[in-house]
Amino acid sequence: MALADFLIATAAVLGFISLFKNLLAFARWLYAAFLRKPKDLRDYGSWAIVTGATDGIGKALVFELASKGLNLVLVGRNPSKLEATSRELRDRFGATTEVKTVVADFAKLSGEEIAAAIAGATEGIDVGLLVNNAGMASLPKYFHEVDRELTESTLRVNVNAAVWTTKGVIDGMLKRKRGAILNMGSGSAVCVSSFPLWTLYASTKAIVAISGLIYKFDIVNDVMDSK
Repeated sequence: MALADFLIATAAVLGFISLFKNLLAFARWLYAAFLRKPKDLRDYGSWAIVTGATDGIGKALVFELASKGLNLVLVGRNPSKLEATSRELRDRFGATTEVKTVVADFAKLSGEEIAAAIAGATEGIDVGLLVNNAGMASLPKYFHEVDRELTESTLRVNVNAAVWTTKGVIDGMLKRKRGAILNMGSGSAVCVSSFPLWTLYASTKAIVAISGLIYKFDIVNDVMDSK
């Protein structure tokens, strides 16, 4: 009987700890989303880079960042869309927002070519924020039905591009000892236990989530070592 009581008490304690952790995480999210004073993104630097900047979430982000007073480097594969987005930004925000563009097809460029293109476009400017937003996904298919070309393109755009774009700006951030990197994730990697028919997409987003932690620790360690 004593053993049974002990097991019940242990299970109750573990359950309470688990519940408390979840409640604490929820409370932190509520604070961050609704109560915490927003950061002034210009404290990181006067320029932001957004990949996949001409459609969807990326395009919405560039207008939001411009409204916060940031200058923008737009990265995309379609020159006409980049020009159209740049024109919309200038029409809305006028001379208060500077805009540069980088034409880059992440599905075709090597990692070194991506890093070189980003580094070249941002040379001499104060880049404080990088948003790795570019991504791609196929139509719903079983994993074995996704052809090799599409598999390679998805890996290049969703994973390689984020790594090598970061490589293109991180030296400047470390030198200035400030900056922020935002990797655009997906609920398919964190909110659901599986994502049938989009296995490749979900797995690449899971890699991005993990690599975000690696970037964070690398930046902290490098800055501390440089002091």
